[in-house]
Amino acid sequence: MTQRETTTPATNPTSASTSAPTSAAAPRGASRRGLLGGAAAVTAAGALVTGQTTPASALPGTSRRGPNRARLTVLGTTDLHGNVFNWNYFKDAEYDDSSHRDIGLAKVRTLVEQVRHLRDGAGEGSLTIDAGDTIQGTPLAYYYARVEPIGGDVVHPMATAMNLVGYDAAALGNHEFNYGIDTLRTFESQLDFPLLGANAVDADTGLPAFKPYVIRRVDVGRGRKVKVGILGLTNPGIALWDKANVEGRMEFPGLVPTARRWVRELRKEKKCDVVIVSAHSGADTSSSYGDTLPAVENAATLVARRVGGIDAILVGHAHQEIAERFVTNKHTGKKVLLTEPLYWGMRLSVIDLELRKTKNRRGRTTGWEVVDVSSRLLDSADAVADEEVLAAVQANHDTVVDYVNSVVGTSSEELLAARAVVEDVPIIDFVNYVQADTVAAALAEDGVDLPVLSIAAPFSRSASFPAGDVTVRDVAGLYIYDNTLLAVKVTGAQVKDYLEYSARYFQEVTTTGPVPMDDVTNAVTATAPNGTPDYNYDAVAGLPGSELTYDIDLAQPVGSRITNLAYAGSPVDEAAEFALAVNNYRQSGGGGFPHVSTAEVVYNRQVEIRQLLIDWVSANGTIDPAAFASVDWRLVTNGEPITVE
Repeated sequence: MTQRETTTPATNPTSASTSAPTSAAAPRGASRRGLLGGAAAVTAAGALVTGQTTPASALPGTSRRGPNRARLTVLGTTDLHGNVFNWNYFKDAEYDDSSHRDIGLAKVRTLVEQVRHLRDGAGEGSLTIDAGDTIQGTPLAYYYARVEPIGGDVVHPMATAMNLVGYDAAALGNHEFNYGIDTLRTFESQLDFPLLGANAVDADTGLPAFKPYVIRRVDVGRGRKVKVGILGLTNPGIALWDKANVEGRMEFPGLVPTARRWVRELRKEKKCDVVIVSAHSGADTSSSYGDTLPAVENAATLVARRVGGIDAILVGHAHQEIAERFVTNKHTGKKVLLTEPLYWGMRLSVIDLELRKTKNRRGRTTGWEVVDVSSRLLDSADAVADEEVLAAVQANHDTVVDYVNSVVGTSSEELLAARAVVEDVPIIDFVNYVQADTVAAALAEDGVDLPVLSIAAPFSRSASFPAGDVTVRDVAGLYIYDNTLLAVKVTGAQVKDYLEYSARYFQEVTTTGPVPMDDVTNAVTATAPNGTPDYNYDAVAGLPGSELTYDIDLAQPVGSRITNLAYAGSPVDEAAEFALAVNNYRQSGGGGFPHVSTAEVVYNRQVEIRQLLIDWVSANGTIDPAAFASVDWRLVTNGEPITVE
């Protein structure tokens, strides 16, 4: 049992207050796959696994604690990204990946209830928190933000599921802002726990636009209460990534100074015994976007090291797995615990804090102090999905399954990706066109005058658009990763370097052919001993009327294969500057392509490329290659075209 103490921080008076959620939609019968669960496709870059999971049955049980000792358990999730069911909507099948992981809040709730049962049985208290990125990332989340927006009787399925799990608080993630502040406020109103964001402040008043913290009084047995402060911090990158939604309305200062202010209040003024931080900010001090962010992006370790008074930090945003990590605070010498439970509900962090009563000089009890802290991860694959959560969200799930199988447009002809690795085909031109057009429009809004290029890889040779009706799943099958779109500033010389690196994908060919495709593609290299994968071959294109054209001469050595490189009909000037549309995997160093990971970012609104493509088809109705396709690159040997079988 927990009892909330009313918080009294300075808060923007226009902030929406939390309220009880509207009742969930009634289930519409059994799931298509029974008690399965939730959403998404694998990312091009795998998560860094730095910890090990523990079965719930192996969690430490109660020990004989005297009246002056107790234990508090904090359960944590992060980066759920709209996953309730263990389901891949784009494949219309149960979610699976190379590690055979399971996902979704339905499974998380089972783990949460298992731990609560253990702790309640021992007369010990627990809290459940989340570190952000909740309402974006799957068709389930998108549908209830854009197709049938939440409000009135329409409740966000993540609100329904999270309320059933019984969270005590959740930090704001950067993706909470993707659909605009109004949608976020509606989602907030549907939760029966607070969304916390101490460093999401009103641009006019400088006061928190959301609650900075919440205080819980937790029963730890024998009628004893522990006063726990939960501080929420979000990512400063929101100011850039969702500039269109937040500019002039909210600002996002750095995590360290914000935490210092509010932890001091929780400790000194509110007299909290325990302070937990839920931070949507990675553990390893870094930024994916150079110096363009207003403050450090991944700052959880900095907060632990520089801000005294914190006992543990639930980490989010980086999509990594950290079972247990300690950082020594430079002011107190105390070790602060960090833990991150992977993403999409694959893991649940279990933080155990050992407490001891504190006494003053007269021997009177004054509160509690943390004498030891540890954490473990539970694996969702070990859990059966919770039937109550599944039933409550079943109707939403079925609606979205129908949606992704629905027709969003038509194609004037059949478009195939089968030969995209050896020739410039319209279906890849489509990806480059949508990406470049999106970036060009955004740069024009910002008054940035740069010609725009775009990169695209043939992720799936089996991808196709049929002539006639095209479904959401057809479009999603072309772009199988949940990458987001960025653009970086590059020079003409750097564009050529990029293309030369990409051309390593091809084997040496000294005849005009016909040559079997397997003798042309997937070259073996020192870094790709099993052959360079298709997703590491990028074609670069300009917009219609300003095409980038080039030959790839496979008779030449790697590094000297790009010839006749021209932009809008003229040879590319090495000093010319371009905006290059790339995905976040490339921009973060994925594939090792040159320049893009260190170049200045000129566009990043955290928009999923797959959804951009779907939205374009839906908005335009017809996919007609005549509007965007042209043959801009070709394979040659000693200047002569190669015929590939």
